[in-house]
Amino acid sequence: MNITMLLPFIVLIGAMFLMTRSAKRKQQQAANMRNEMQPGSGVRTIGGMYATVKEVNEDTVLLDAGPGVELLFAKNAIGSVLSDDEYNRIVHGIEHDLKSDSDVVPDDASSLTETDDSADEAAAASDDKSVDLGKKDAPEEPADEPVAAEAKPDEEPKKTDGDSESK
Repeated sequence: MNITMLLPFIVLIGAMFLMTRSAKRKQQQAANMRNEMQPGSGVRTIGGMYATVKEVNEDTVLLDAGPGVELLFAKNAIGSVLSDDEYNRIVHGIEHDLKSDSDVVPDDASSLTETDDSADEAAAASDDKSVDLGKKDAPEEPADEPVAAEAKPDEEPKKTDGDSESK
């Protein structure tokens, strides 16, 4: 047998090995995440529901989804355990102020100009000049001809048999 014939099989076996190894790693990380759940932490289920962990058992988790709403889920149904900041942002709409020390962005662009004096001079200079936009005043055309849409009261509308030349 030639080595070139065995090369595709070796590459295929290597790719399968790498894919199963990464899948096992992801499953192990998910299992560790589910085992580290504690009462009071926020979670998202695989169905997309957000809740707070109330009680953790061996294979099940008791979740508090709202006042008086307690739900029993399998641990495998927990999609992710959220940090407190992320859970509060999503569920309660509370944003954690990450940029409390940064500068405040102004609402207008007035603070971006150099000085107030130069802005006043620029405004005065722009008021003195008129800008020609190339728009000319067109003279109005006289309306001597009657409009075709107006029907004369003497004439009756023309009747057709339904055949049209536009077909």
